[in-house]
Amino acid sequence: MSGRAQLMWDDAVTGYDFGDSHPMDPVRLALTMGLVRAFGLDRAVDVVAAKAAGESTLRLVHRSDYVAAVRAASADPGRADQNYGLGTVDDPAFAGMHEVSSLIAGQSVAAAEAVWRGQTGHAVNFSGGLHHAMPGSASGFCIYNDPALAIARLLELGAERVAYVDVDVHHGDGVQAAFWEDPRVLTVSLHEHPRTLFPQTGWPEETGAGAGEGGAVNVALPAGTGDAGWLRAFHAVVPELLADFRPQVLVTQHGADTHFEDPLAHLAVSLDAQRAVMAACHDLAHEYADEGRWVALGGGGYAVVDVVPRSWTHLVGIAAHAPVDPESVIPSSWRDEVYARTRQLGPARMTDGRTPSWKSWEEGYDPADRLDQAVLASRRAAFPLRGLLT
Repeated sequence: MSGRAQLMWDDAVTGYDFGDSHPMDPVRLALTMGLVRAFGLDRAVDVVAAKAAGESTLRLVHRSDYVAAVRAASADPGRADQNYGLGTVDDPAFAGMHEVSSLIAGQSVAAAEAVWRGQTGHAVNFSGGLHHAMPGSASGFCIYNDPALAIARLLELGAERVAYVDVDVHHGDGVQAAFWEDPRVLTVSLHEHPRTLFPQTGWPEETGAGAGEGGAVNVALPAGTGDAGWLRAFHAVVPELLADFRPQVLVTQHGADTHFEDPLAHLAVSLDAQRAVMAACHDLAHEYADEGRWVALGGGGYAVVDVVPRSWTHLVGIAAHAPVDPESVIPSSWRDEVYARTRQLGPARMTDGRTPSWKSWEEGYDPADRLDQAVLASRRAAFPLRGLLT
């Protein structure tokens, strides 16, 4: 297996553009790649541009009529069919939508293929992580569900156990739905509580069905959860599940919208805690996945200058085994790029100045604490179905 990580990148992914007034600004992708280069991380990884996902690949998850509807809306945005979630406020149609959405999906699928075939141990596609798209509809800024497509491709290649861990502030509903009855896939999502945030799913009681019962685990975090609670919840749930499941491949989604500056959600997580979870996922892949196989994806994130590029640059550095020191001063060349593109001033360092810490679950449960109540609800709902103690 290659010792170098792969970074999936094609400049054309920045064409995933819903328009000037939409919060998913593709500048976040360009600025992330610029910061990766500013720190020289593009020389620590193999930068690879994959082909767009073809029809047969898209149909591993998506219905053929939906793909046809995306193609039609892509060719003529005025023909967007809202019955498929296209042409809505969240998912406006735009020319070339099918092509760029397929390209992003192709990067994630190729990342999964490279990891499965032993061409690399770790692969990152920060343009991916579009976890809300359903088999037959667009949803939540997502046209094609690249995490689900990557997992489906792994299964097609012969994988028998794939774990998916999603730490985006929003529930990973589309991935959960794709594998709701599939015992080969374990989906774990930590997200803001559905009472207060889209997509209003991801309750602890959602645990899968049929042969896949116990294969979905959801931790619904109270609004306002900060570093200590977020990290406590992650470590109270994820490591134990992975130790039991022993995935052949770990796929993770690292939406940056848990951050306290994000305008679309209500958690209070710092960049430093996000980095800590990335490092934990890397360590868990080495501990529990076959030969450390890890596919790491981006996701949401709408503080497009201050947060997203720093967060995902840390992700690339961790996957490359060349982590960026949080105290690093950000190169002035990148801050000049930020100003030229956005007329905003970029952040000065790769840290929010926090030193995250948390209390382990083994140290005790506080029945009056809302975070502990959320964790216990998830463990009680899912762990017994997997033969684990709560």
